[in-house]
This record gives sequence, C-alpha cells and structure tokens, in this order.
Amino acid sequence: MFDEGGWNKEDGGEALSQALLRPRHRPAQHCTLAPRGSLQKQRRRLLATLQRLEASSCTDPPQSPGPLSGDSESESDSVGRAGRKQPRKQRQGLKPRAASSPGVAPGAPSGSGAPHPGPEAGPAGRRRRKDSAAEAPGDSAPAPSKEQPSRELGAAAGRPVPLLTRKQWRNKQKNKRRQKNKFKAGAGQDVGQGTSALPASELSGVLRARMEERLQSARFRYINEQLYTSSSQEAAQLFQRDPAAFAIYHRGFARQVGRWPENPVHRIIQYLRGRPASLVVADFGCGDCKIATSVRNKVHSFDLVALSPRVTVCDMAKVPLADESVDVTVFCLALMGTNLQEILEEANRVLRPGGTLKVAEVASRFGDIRAFVSAVTQLGFQIVSKDLGNPFFYMFDFSKTGQPRAGGSLPGLALRPCLYKKR
Repeated sequence: MFDEGGWNKEDGGEALSQALLRPRHRPAQHCTLAPRGSLQKQRRRLLATLQRLEASSCTDPPQSPGPLSGDSESESDSVGRAGRKQPRKQRQGLKPRAASSPGVAPGAPSGSGAPHPGPEAGPAGRRRRKDSAAEAPGDSAPAPSKEQPSRELGAAAGRPVPLLTRKQWRNKQKNKRRQKNKFKAGAGQDVGQGTSALPASELSGVLRARMEERLQSARFRYINEQLYTSSSQEAAQLFQRDPAAFAIYHRGFARQVGRWPENPVHRIIQYLRGRPASLVVADFGCGDCKIATSVRNKVHSFDLVALSPRVTVCDMAKVPLADESVDVTVFCLALMGTNLQEILEEANRVLRPGGTLKVAEVASRFGDIRAFVSAVTQLGFQIVSKDLGNPFFYMFDFSKTGQPRAGGSLPGLALRPCLYKKR
C-alpha cells in the first residue's frame, strides 16, 4: 500500500543516511525560504520592539530555547550589532508598540519553520540586557558620586554649585573635621575622647578648668598689652592695684617662652658663669630670679611684683642702687614700656665705667637694628657684640663709655610692642 514507483530499498537507505549526515545549516532543496533581506529586516524590527519592551517593563522577556543553525547564529550576531548601533534615545525613549507580526512568537521570525531564540540567548544579548536594565528609568539608581551631596545642597538653595574634584572634596571634608575637633578638652584630652566618656561631675570640672584657662589667657593678653603701651610708672600702679595680675602675666609669659627652642636667660647665665664671681649684677625685670639662683655672683633683682624674697619691688627707671655700683646690668626680655630711654639711662647711672650692658629682646620688635644700636650708643654705651642668628630673640652686648649725651628723644628706642591677636 505504501510502495512507490522507483523506490529502491538500498538506494533509499543510502540517500536517507546522506541526508542525516548533511550539515544542518544547509536547508533542504524542497524548502522555500524567504529572501534574506526581508528576513533580516523583520528580525531587526522584532529586536527593536523587544528592547523597547525591556526598557519599559524592566523585566527579562521569556526565552524560547531551540536548536540554532549556523546561519541563524551569524544572522543573530549581525542583528545584535545592528541593534547596538542604534542611538540610546531610540532604544529607551520611545513607547513600546505591538509586534508587526502578531502571530509570531518572540524570538521566532515569520517565514522560518524552526523555533529561534530571542536576542537574549547569545553573549551579545546578555550584554544588551545589562545595558538596557542599567538605563531603565525605574531600575536601581547608580551609586552617587562624592560630589553629589554638595550638588544637591546647592541645587536646593537655588544657586549653581561648581563641581569639585576628588582632591578638593577630600580637602573640604578634612577642613570640616578640623573645625569639628578644633576645641580640645583640658589636660591633653580631646573633646570627643575625654569629655564624652566622663561622668557628669568630672565633665563639669573639665569644662570649668577649660573656661578658667581661656579667661587667664585673655587676661594675660590684656596685661601684656598694658605693659607695652604704658610707662613703667603706670605699670607699677597697675600691679599695685591688682597684685594677682602679675602672677597671671608671669604664667602666660613662661608658657610663651617655653615654646621656644632656647631661653635667652640660659645664655646670660652661661656668660656669668664664665666671668669672675666677684662681679656684681643688676637684673632689671628679674621675674622668678632665675639668674640669682643660678650663679655665684651677687645679683640685685628688681621687678614690679615680688615672686621671690630676693626681688626688690620698684620702678625700673628708679632702682635703689648707688651710682656706679654694679659691673653687669641685664635686661632679659624686659625692655617694656614707653619710657625706655629713662630705663637705659638708669642702667648707665648704676654701672661702673667699662661695665657691661646685656640686652636680650624678642626679634620681631626690632624694625631697624642699626637705629636701635645708634640710640643706645648716644646714652653712653658702645656696641661690643650682637647675635642675630636666633629667629626668636636677639642679643646685644654694650660697654659703658661715659654719661648719656642725648638731649632729646631717641626714635631708635621705639620698639614694636608684642601684641597678640584679639580673639
């Protein structure tokens, strides 16, 4: 019943085996394919539709697995390259529309009999799915950059904000942390480390000590300004009215000098130790009598307030010594006041002929060193040596040659006052 004319069992079996072993990408002769150009056009249109659907729904389209022929793989890659070349606006900005062929399932173009997977089957399709998912408007937002907070704040304020580079942003954050940790707790503890972990009673004590230290620093700056901008008589009256002010000033002065790499009083002590112990010394503005307690010489210590039993309280322009009674006079950071000419004339009075006048003063006070030296020589002295190598203080050695010759004021003695910035 199923016999056909001209059928040979052996020939037919051989033809069947050859047909099965023939490569699959070669279509059978009895199949009629659509033109290649129209097939590629349909697949491109279907691929564009699928990409629009992905961009709008943010969901992966279902894949229809099936066997791929060699021609379909090459055509799928060419279609994928054509889809990637389309502008981004065309891929994600247009509204989705229905497929041109309603009867064709996704991934199987019309005119082909075998099922064909969609554009997501190959590696190129997976890359396109990642790109479209990242570009989808409803998908997860990209990680914000470091400049984004500042831009958002500027946009909220209604003013244009310049974009910051990574280095500028790091410097800005560092400045914020410095401003936050600017004030430190007392006794070397940070505000965040020391005070936050303390109980309420100890915290109040730390805050009280910090406030007292600030008040004392403010009082030191005020007293220091008064001493440099008033005469020695007015300074003596200031400390007579408020004896505790001198202790505050002396603590602040010692704190400032303690930051220097070298204290000039140590050089003066070293100089006196190398001289005979029979020399008599007059220390103007002695403070805590550091020189008197460090050398074997007899030292007359003068200051406005007595911090030690060795101190004689008096005005620096009128010390209780006889004429030509000392061999060395010392002014160690003590040339203060507006009447320096009277003070140096008093030092000339008590010095013996050939005696030594030693001066150590803050370097920033000297505007014209030559004018200062010239003014001192007119008061009966001669320059012996000067040391200007230290950036914090200068030292001068003068020798007494006679009585003062100046008949009027000496502008070279008008040194700059050591004033601190007001806070």
